[in-house]
Amino acid sequence: MLSTRKLQLLVAFTTLFSLAGAVGCRGFFQDPQLNSITVGPQNVNLQQGNTLPMTAVGNFNDGSTKTLTSGVFWSSSDDTIASITQTGIVTGVSSGTVTISASSAAITGTTTVVVVLNNVTAITISPNSANAALGSTTTTFTCSATVSGGPPVDVTSSVDWTVTDSTGAAAANISISNRTNPATVTVNSNAATGTYTVNASYTTNSQTFTDTATLTVP
Repeated sequence: MLSTRKLQLLVAFTTLFSLAGAVGCRGFFQDPQLNSITVGPQNVNLQQGNTLPMTAVGNFNDGSTKTLTSGVFWSSSDDTIASITQTGIVTGVSSGTVTISASSAAITGTTTVVVVLNNVTAITISPNSANAALGSTTTTFTCSATVSGGPPVDVTSSVDWTVTDSTGAAAANISISNRTNPATVTVNSNAATGTYTVNASYTTNSQTFTDTATLTVP
């Protein structure tokens, strides 16, 4: 009877010791820690108007990797060039270069996206003529690109605009906003009446396209 009692106590102590050991060792088996994030694809060109899914791969301190599908915050350095959703879908908005970032806690990974518009053959200002009263800021212009094999694409926010006088010099007291949509003409009350030229210049894939329109200050 005594031996049975001792056996029961031994089993009980052994069980308690095992449980204590399991609890005590639990700290030695921590979840792997995130070291870095790799965003892909890296350094990609994206056609304006198109979309592209991005991926964020976590690199952990135990050497493992895992595609991060939750707990990731996506951002673009310039939403007017390329925007990105919180599911990692990037959209080319206008020509230019942006940095796309994926962040989780204090860890951030990045990639570069260059938005381009391929197969452009010409650009067209609209309207091709307009009036602007002295002291006004209501006259606007837009610009579209003719694309071979596709519909026209609005490139107003990617265009460099200028207003010149009859000699080709910058118009005095008349300006036009750059890289906005639409482009807005500001006519100072001191501007001279007459006819001016609105110039649009658009560069994509190392090619520059130009067009002109007429601005009349009556």
